[in-house]
Amino acid sequence: MKRLREVFLSALMLENPLMRLMIGLCSALAISTRVESTLFMGMAATFVLVCSNTIISLSRKVIPDEVRIPVFIVVIASFVTIVDLVMRAYFPPIYARLGVWIPLIVVNCIILGRAEAFASKNDVLASVADGLGMGGGYTIVLLIMGTFRELVGTGKIVMFERTLVSLGSTFQPPTIVVLFPGAFFTFGFLMAILNKLENRWWGK
Repeated sequence: MKRLREVFLSALMLENPLMRLMIGLCSALAISTRVESTLFMGMAATFVLVCSNTIISLSRKVIPDEVRIPVFIVVIASFVTIVDLVMRAYFPPIYARLGVWIPLIVVNCIILGRAEAFASKNDVLASVADGLGMGGGYTIVLLIMGTFRELVGTGKIVMFERTLVSLGSTFQPPTIVVLFPGAFFTFGFLMAILNKLENRWWGK
């Protein structure tokens, strides 16, 4: 259990895919305009990470090195197809908003990278813990970005067509926050805050 906890926490914080490894940024910056979108994207990526890590770890000893990457992609694509069909059937508005980013999970550097770097070299439980940590870290950063961008950029947060938080009618939202420059600014601010906290905690 101690090792599983260490793997999970390492994937969640020390190897956070967005803030540490700087992978998977394209989808994160593109879809983080709404909390609803980030939540579903995070859950989809976590599902694919955990399931693909599990299958790849179980079959790691029988997959020839020469074809391991194509096999990994086929496994990942199978679970992405499940996510794609479920979201298209049960959450069509969110599916339409996420658009091409759901199918592109297949080639997301986070998923394929963990399959190659971790799942193909470790046991099933450790691979599941790694998938949960990576997916959790990805989702947390997405939610932070989505919350900030939607609230500041639109003046409210809407989930399932219900307004959860509103800054009032007098608030004039700077629309640049929900545009592409806003995504880069938001991510940059997050990195600056993280570095500042690290300097304070560890004296770097």
